Order: sequence, then structure tokens, then C-alpha cells
Amino acid sequence: MRVLFDVSPLSHPRSGIGTYLRGSLAGLAEAAAGKHEIVAFAPTSPQGKMAIPAALDGIPVELSLRLLPFAHAWRQSWSRLGRPALERFLGPFDVLHFSDWMYPPQRAGVRATTIHDLVPLRFPEWVQGRTRRMHGAKYRNAATTCDVLFANSGFTRRETVELLGVPEERVRVALPGVEAHFRADGQRADLGCEYVLTVATLEPRKNLGALVDAHALLGRERLALAVVGAEGWGDQPAIDRPGVIRLGYVDDEELARLYRGASVFAYPSRFEGFGLPVIEAMACGTPVVCSAHESMDEACGDAAVRADPLDGAAIAAALETALARREELVRLGLAHAARFSWRETGRVFLDGYLWAGAS
Repeated sequence: MRVLFDVSPLSHPRSGIGTYLRGSLAGLAEAAAGKHEIVAFAPTSPQGKMAIPAALDGIPVELSLRLLPFAHAWRQSWSRLGRPALERFLGPFDVLHFSDWMYPPQRAGVRATTIHDLVPLRFPEWVQGRTRRMHGAKYRNAATTCDVLFANSGFTRRETVELLGVPEERVRVALPGVEAHFRADGQRADLGCEYVLTVATLEPRKNLGALVDAHALLGRERLALAVVGAEGWGDQPAIDRPGVIRLGYVDDEELARLYRGASVFAYPSRFEGFGLPVIEAMACGTPVVCSAHESMDEACGDAAVRADPLDGAAIAAALETALARREELVRLGLAHAARFSWRETGRVFLDGYLWAGAS
């Protein structure tokens, strides 16, 4: 097969979706084992022309990037107009796997995409208008045109069937993996004190304000709260408080050091597609406190302390529990995280393409 895999989101600094995209493409290349041609493509900006090759370094795929001014507007217009077909630019192919950023037209071949979450449909107030419009259009197109869809969790699969009306047999669960640098051995960050770590873009559903309140309730002067994450949108939590360390966006190597150096990792999000930072932290040997929302059940397994994300006191109690059960939670977390593999993600993709092509 010749598989075209859209990597447009890698033109920006990686968030969870970018990490999943890169990891799943690496897993697909590994699962293909040279038997299939994989082409990573993107119409992209000058920034993307530099960022995408760096993000894909070491992954054995063909790279086809088209430099375009105003690339985002071009991608959206191309998707809405439905012409010209992708074959005009990249020749014939057997599979197109498109991303969240566009849904290009094609003449033939299997059509596939990944559903990371359905927040814009389930909770439209938690996303920006541009995101709501862009993703809403992608969801409608995917539901009506895709031969196979991949969900990053069983929870997201159920959401896809319910909210998009896609038949169950067309939706495959492709759980994420863990990058190799997220491991227990290696350097640990030194922030000059013990700390609770959280990782999230600063936006409403990530629920950082509740964690800040929970940290204050702990009353532990020597236990800081370290916040990793890019600037977001909406009402920003008041994190300029004593004992809160704002670290901003960090690369994966530094993030791994921060995970390993943390006394506990906290993830109080109100809703996720999966919750990738949960298994990254576990793989680094860090005990985890996580929201009790069902969307994170698969990420947590039985290896995390869960808490009501709307109750600061409950989050504080969960942090205390995790600190007290550290040794046990580290052991459980390492075993749980080891079950997730990008190669397995790629295998699910490959099997889905072959199934759709034969249907």
C-alpha cells in the first residue's frame, strides 16, 4: 500500500495531539516494516517547513511538504471546496489518513482519520470559536466520508458512535504509546524544593484553578506546585501565588526530567480523549493523581489516585494519599505504562486500512 499521512499539526510546538500524531506515525512505520510506502505530507508555512522535519527526525518515512503562504487558510479553503483532489499533487495512493487541521478531497483509496476527542461537540463552551468551527467541519466530513476512523481510547470510540452516528464497526481503538525518553532512569529536575507537577495548556477544561486551590489546602510550605504548559485562552487561573512555579512550555527531554523529579504528578482535567501525560508520568516512575472523570479511566487503570475534579479538598486529599503510597503507586504505574506501545498503535492503523480496503 501507499499511505499518505497528514502531519500538518507538527508545524506548531507539540501538544498532546502532535505527540500522538508523531508517535502513531512512528508506530505505523515500524508495523509496516518496509512492506508499505508511508508518505508524511503537509501543505505548510515556512515555520512548518522547518518544524515538521525536526519533529519527524529518525522516523523512516518519505516526507512531502508544500510551502504555501497563509497555509492555514489554504488548508481550510481546500477542505471546504472539495477540489482539486489530492492525487493531483501526490499521485495515486491507497490510503489517506488526514488530521484535525484539514480534510482534503481524494478520488480513490481508503479514507481515514483519528478522533482525539469530541470536546467541541460535547462542551462547545470549552473551546475557542475557531476550534469549534474547524473541528466541527472535520467531524461532519469524517462521519460521512471515512471508511475507517481511529479513536485514541474506548471512551472516545463510544463518543464517536454516539455523537457522530458512525457505525461501531467503522471505529477502531488505537491507544497511544509512550516515547522512549519517558522512562524512570535518567536525570531528575531540581527546582530547589519538592514539587507537585502538572502539565496542561492553560484553558478552562484543564481545571488548573482547582489544583492551585488544592495545593494551598495542603499547607506544605516545602512542597511547590510546578506548572508546565503553553499559554492558553479564556479566564486564566490565578497561579501567581507563593509556592507556584510557572515553567511554561518545555521540550520532551526537559519534561521527562520534570516528571522524574516530581513528588507526585497531578492531572485534574475535567474531560480528555485519553490523557497522555498520565502514562508519561507513570513511565517516569512518578505517582499520579488524576481526575475521576471516566474519559481518563484507560490512562489511569488501577495505578492512579482519582479525585472529583470539581472538589479542591478531594484533590488535596488525593495528593496526600499519593505521597503516602508513593512506592506502591510507582510500581503499579510502571507496570501499567509498559502496556502502551506506539508500534501497537501503528498495527491498529495498518489493520484498519487493510480491513477498509477489503470491505
